Amino acid sequence: MAGPMHNGHGYAKPKNAKKTFGRILGYMGKSKVFLIVVFLSLILSTVCQIGASYWLKPILNDIETSVIAGDFMTVGIRNLVKNLIIVGALYAGTAIFSFVQSRVMVTIAYKTTNLIRKELFNHMQSLPLRYFDSKTHGEIMSRFTNDVDNVQMMLEQSMVQLVASAFTFIGIIAMMLYLSPLLFAIALIFLVIMIAAVTKIGKQSRKYFREQQKELGIMNGNIEETVEGLKVVKVFNHEEKIVDEFEACNNNFRKAATNANFYAGVMGPSSTGINNASYATIALAGGLMTLVSGFDIGTYFTFLSYSRQFTQPINQIANQMNTIFSALAGAERVFEIMDMQPETDEGTVTITEKNENGERKWYWNDAGKLTPVEGNVVFTDVNFSYVPEKPVLKNISLYAKHGQKIAFVGSTGAGKTTITNLINRFYDIQDGTITYDGIDIKRIKKDDLRRSLSIVLQDTHLFTGTVMDNIRYGRLEATDEECIAAAKLASAHSFIRRLPDGYNTMISGDGDNLSQGQRQLLAIARAAVARPVVLILDEATSSVDTRTELHIEHGMDRLMQGRTVFVIAHRLSTVRNSNAIMVLEHGKIIERGDHEALLENKGRYYELCTGKAKLS
Repeated sequence: MAGPMHNGHGYAKPKNAKKTFGRILGYMGKSKVFLIVVFLSLILSTVCQIGASYWLKPILNDIETSVIAGDFMTVGIRNLVKNLIIVGALYAGTAIFSFVQSRVMVTIAYKTTNLIRKELFNHMQSLPLRYFDSKTHGEIMSRFTNDVDNVQMMLEQSMVQLVASAFTFIGIIAMMLYLSPLLFAIALIFLVIMIAAVTKIGKQSRKYFREQQKELGIMNGNIEETVEGLKVVKVFNHEEKIVDEFEACNNNFRKAATNANFYAGVMGPSSTGINNASYATIALAGGLMTLVSGFDIGTYFTFLSYSRQFTQPINQIANQMNTIFSALAGAERVFEIMDMQPETDEGTVTITEKNENGERKWYWNDAGKLTPVEGNVVFTDVNFSYVPEKPVLKNISLYAKHGQKIAFVGSTGAGKTTITNLINRFYDIQDGTITYDGIDIKRIKKDDLRRSLSIVLQDTHLFTGTVMDNIRYGRLEATDEECIAAAKLASAHSFIRRLPDGYNTMISGDGDNLSQGQRQLLAIARAAVARPVVLILDEATSSVDTRTELHIEHGMDRLMQGRTVFVIAHRLSTVRNSNAIMVLEHGKIIERGDHEALLENKGRYYELCTGKAKLS
């Protein structure tokens, strides 16, 4: 899912901008010294900028006085050079302090977003699997990219610009009031008119920009869907149809974009016209005051200079609001994840490893009492639902003893994968009990529970790195020899040796340079190097051809020896040698027994094996 989209004057508003900004300031507070430097630089830069404009007054007045006195070529030139040096120094000060504030603010911005990303990533590791099952990968990634990047842009650019513009605006108002309250009143009237006009135009602009973003999303979705399904389009000769659909989307976007950008385009000339009218009126009034009331020429031109700058800070602030509101909306999405409750772990039973006669053995450590980890798993009257009032598993009871292979067969959505997720405690049951070697799994610390388990999934995920790195992912402390032994056990050694660099071959793009079968064999090797007590095979061969499946099965058969194994399979040929086969439908076990017993029973399993029924 993409981050908040904004363009022109259409932006996503945060729900609680004050609270969100306060939290961002909390992260920025860890750079206190840098913030003090930025604040002082902002003040000094503003003072220098306003002071440079004010120095126009003594320059013009000195010139006028020296010309009238007839000593311009002596005293007048000397004073002019002195004043120009002061003005140059003030502008140089403005540039130096502006550079300092910008440079230091970049450091603060990246340091702050680095802390936010780090905390977000760390917290995400503690969230329950339920959260990730309910969100798309794109939506989660957008928190790290679009949302945090918007915060970084706000801190790096918009915040400095906003504060600097506010200081400048206050300073200009103070100087205009000091120079001429009457002329300031005229400038204020035009300012109110300009704000009213810009606000009215802005409302229309935001309305059409929202419409533009909506139509842009529809058009992008149409393009993405078409590109992904282009082969299907060509197979069924639907080119003309999709061209018509795209043309409709494109026209809708054009209309919305035209309206949006028309109002956005009107805003600039409108504010410029009102600003010019203000400038002309002030020039006329100031000129009359100079002629009639002794208003000196230096004050007159200095005030004109300030009146030209008067609306600039407001325009700059308005231009930064898009970025600021978008960043705050993005920050809310980031903090929303950070505020989520982490996965709870009330377990106290841990695994203790002992080396007995050169062989590694695991023991459950229950307050000092040690019992061997064997892999006996028992479900007793287990009920579970992902969403309340929609049960997925109903009164599930089963057992798996050490060394047994238990298979689950059933239609999609019957609850097969859910059972294995409960063994890992990716989800917690609502009713009933699950015990592991006689210990309620709620009493076992999740890290230790999952340490004793390995899963080979249908969708294999490989990481960027070498083949050896990906096998070692199953147990990071495993030696190269252990990884190679695991690959041999998984029947992966022979194909790895044929790769360009063997075990040092780099894998990229989730293993795009490998076949599906090779990726699956690496997943089996990764599970093997972990040396689990309980092994879960979740449709591990459903996406490969029959020949590759036989190759993978040889590896899995060796891996399963001496372990408790749970198998989920759509291909019934892979479950025939199971000690027990559980047939599930609608969250219930409707049949159980070994292959021969279920065939004799002539129930659902018999119908599936004989082709009288099919898995849906």
